[in-house]
Amino acid sequence: MTAQPTVGVLAVQGDVREHLRAVEAAGAIAVPLRRPAEVEAVDGLVIPGGESTTMDKLVRIFDLRDPLVARLRAGLPAYGSCAGMIMLADRILDGHRDQQTLGGLDITVRRNAFGRQVDSFEEDLRIRELGPEPVRAVFIRAPWVEEVGPGVHVLASVHVADVDHPVAVREGNVLATSFHPEVTGDHRFHQLFVDLVRRA
Repeated sequence: MTAQPTVGVLAVQGDVREHLRAVEAAGAIAVPLRRPAEVEAVDGLVIPGGESTTMDKLVRIFDLRDPLVARLRAGLPAYGSCAGMIMLADRILDGHRDQQTLGGLDITVRRNAFGRQVDSFEEDLRIRELGPEPVRAVFIRAPWVEEVGPGVHVLASVHVADVDHPVAVREGNVLATSFHPEVTGDHRFHQLFVDLVRRA
């Protein structure tokens, strides 16, 4: 068990700095991950929010896709927020024609499910794994989960139009949220992830 694991934050696009700070606050060594050689050096991976189609293109341009997919398939712990959830999903709805994901989570996500930037909102969520205090969840052009596989545990959902849509999920050592815990100063989700990395 690594006392202070090294967590790479995919640094091709999106809110990288905020995740680096949150990972460090949770007790891990946080490093930006931009090059294929850096993929092997990390104990865990964070994929930040941003624009999933741009992120997908840049991951391929920088030759990161194959090493990332290989490590995820080998069991690398990973956490994705917003666009990161889309990148970790095995299946995507409303994606661009050539859009690819890295996979690793047996879920189907819908891009921009809550609407455009002007439809961004905040909501308090109860997540048992994070303790009794509610989590202030910030949703910005957020996806939601349409379907989960049998091994996926739903941590939190948002009720929209009489339907509960999962917005935080876990499958083994892989976590994903539709929202952005890195922007609120509440590092409990990152702490949960760092604890997963330590145990892995």
